[in-house]
Amino acid sequence: MSYILGIETSCDETAAAVLKDGRHLLSGIVGYQWEIHNRYGGIVPELACRRHIEVIYPITEEAVKKADITLNNLTAIAVTSGPGLIGALLVGVSFAKSLSYALKIPLISVNHLEGHLWAISLEKRVQRPFIGLVVSGGHTNLYIVEDIGRYQLIGSTFDDAAGEAFDKVAKVLGLGYPGGPAIERCAASGDPKAIAFPRALSKKKGFDFSFSGIKTAVISYVRDRYAISHVDEIPDVLKGEERVKADIAAGFQQAVVDILVSKTINAACETGINRVVISGGVACNRLLRKEMDLQTQKHKIKVYVPGPKYCTDNAGMIAWLGYKYYKKGIFADLRLNPDAQSSIG
Repeated sequence: MSYILGIETSCDETAAAVLKDGRHLLSGIVGYQWEIHNRYGGIVPELACRRHIEVIYPITEEAVKKADITLNNLTAIAVTSGPGLIGALLVGVSFAKSLSYALKIPLISVNHLEGHLWAISLEKRVQRPFIGLVVSGGHTNLYIVEDIGRYQLIGSTFDDAAGEAFDKVAKVLGLGYPGGPAIERCAASGDPKAIAFPRALSKKKGFDFSFSGIKTAVISYVRDRYAISHVDEIPDVLKGEERVKADIAAGFQQAVVDILVSKTINAACETGINRVVISGGVACNRLLRKEMDLQTQKHKIKVYVPGPKYCTDNAGMIAWLGYKYYKKGIFADLRLNPDAQSSIG
């Protein structure tokens, strides 16, 4: 019998989870920081780090208690060591190293991106190989996933990640943070065909993405419509313009989803791999799920998307992957340092 404690602090969520025997997720606790960062329209790294320090022990304690075990029952500790905000990662890694040393149990280093790719395994099995799309605030990557530890990176973003674009456009429109849910709520009453925003790289070969241009297109549209000179004026001129704001959000969301879906479907078709797994916070978006489902059915591709709680950053996916590395005997030592730029594939 094994109990793996997973710890995730790569960005602004502080998460801990306990996994039993690689199959049973006994607990999964996540501490969010939305209220802290909302006033800034995005994540402030130093504030995120301070909050991690404040809550990491209570959240871990709650996860262990909910699993109905004690710290002494733990078999190993798996922790996200990168990529992410370096200060946030440092909090999680330092805490995990301390627990590993005190309890005299193995320490396991897990890559955050790899965790997202396998988050679906908390709910169902997916035959390998598959096309994996990780789409979040910090990453928009396409992989061929052959097995655990075996990945081919076949596409990534040249500039902003999709989630980052959602956050930036939400801030420009005065919708608040986090941007993904805010844009989705606003877009619900808008017409996605009212404003035609560009689909960057949609007609070019390859599987790379670009989302910086669409953010600029949104700003340019509002500037031209209301004859303003500075981006800071946009939230003010859009006050009371709920219909316009909804159409902008709907057009923007549709453009981003079209890009994500088309590139992913092209990757599956060109590689001949008829299984697609989508993960990361943007995978919670209902339009993305709907459009991906429609297009995969059309091309006879199976699509798998975790439930929303496993799309966003969570420690369950870290514990699951940690268990796999535990069984392989792949451990870290107390010299483990976080790597903000680490990658896979």
